[in-house]
Amino acid sequence: MFDIEILPSDLDLLDPDSGNDHGLPADLESIPPGLQLGVILSSVDRDQLSGYDRVRLLKADARMVAHFQARVYSDIHSVSESVTELHYPEAPNPQDIFETASSEVQASLSLTRRSADIHVELASLLCERLPRVWAALHAGLIDLARARILSDLTMPLPRELAREVTETALVRAPSMTTGQLRAHLGRLIISVDPAAAQERYEQKLEERRVFSEQGEDGTANLHGLNLPPDEANRAMRRINRLARALKAKGDRRRIDQIRADILLDLLTGKGQPNGSCDKGVVEIRVDLTTLAGIDDDPAEIPGFGPVLADVARQMVDEASDAEWRIIPVDGNGQPVGVVTTKRRPTTSQKRIVESRNPTCVFPGCRMPAAECDLNHEVPWAEAHRTTARELEPLCRHDHINHHLHRWKLKQIRSGIYQWTSPLGHTYTTGPEPR
Repeated sequence: MFDIEILPSDLDLLDPDSGNDHGLPADLESIPPGLQLGVILSSVDRDQLSGYDRVRLLKADARMVAHFQARVYSDIHSVSESVTELHYPEAPNPQDIFETASSEVQASLSLTRRSADIHVELASLLCERLPRVWAALHAGLIDLARARILSDLTMPLPRELAREVTETALVRAPSMTTGQLRAHLGRLIISVDPAAAQERYEQKLEERRVFSEQGEDGTANLHGLNLPPDEANRAMRRINRLARALKAKGDRRRIDQIRADILLDLLTGKGQPNGSCDKGVVEIRVDLTTLAGIDDDPAEIPGFGPVLADVARQMVDEASDAEWRIIPVDGNGQPVGVVTTKRRPTTSQKRIVESRNPTCVFPGCRMPAAECDLNHEVPWAEAHRTTARELEPLCRHDHINHHLHRWKLKQIRSGIYQWTSPLGHTYTTGPEPR
């Protein structure tokens, strides 16, 4: 399964006079990681490459790193197999095999015992439980961080179900950030077995806790674990709202410093009048069929991730005084737009944009649209109109990045955007399919 085949044509590349001109071949992206790609990359004169080709080189190097990481975990797993064959051939005890292999890896790689245990366990998960994930890592389609997410999040599932879910997730995993992949995989896990997901959620919720620990240089870290997602999201949005209000008034602290100080002020009661209450706001996207109990499809809190159907129904049931946003959509599931001649978007337009693209549309950004700027695709000074179709949510950082650093943005169809980087590379983004 893990053998590498070396062809005569690969060996020809070792000849410095084989025709390599120290540039990048046109078909670089289609060359699988391995000996041939390694020889090509080792002969490249990086100083002579254009900015565009340096990005291509970066991606090729990353594929090679993933390829060798897969080989390392294959080697670790082979150590476990050798331990089984040499020391426990008659009646292998899984725990004895694990501990012996871990000790071997710990000593050979100068690792801590805990680190060695983690590597041996991950090697077993990738090579035995999820071979398709290992193969994707070996082919350079995903990196180690994505492989860890795929293995960690599917641990509670039976083997066959875990394989089914990860194979579905692998279709889109190469183009997703780790945050996007975690949310996408979470939705798949809930969808395949909502009842089991509900049980795991309730078990984890029983373990909720808050603790503090000493940080570096005498500071302290305060952690809240296994909290209800709606309450955690509501709390974070309240902190963000208060922090932005202070920043707008000229507060000179960094925004992260303001958030941290607000958290402590709220918990210690500093500056809070008795009886004051701010419920905060939480947005949830859920199908009407789920609310009606017809199905148990996962809902989603934009910028946070998927939540169980029961959690969504409970949130809606408890929010009797909440504002409801009902968005009619066309046959393609896109919100119907409205047109106005005013420069500032109307409340209705904002809601349509937020429904169409629930997060910032820059590649990989998950900032909720409700906390983003609305960018005019065609500057208002040129078009003299504002339509929901020509607005897109951009977080403040990416909004500035778009206008000041020569990132080009074009909507290629409703809700789907194409970005062109300053070095000429293109990236396509859009909302999660429903």
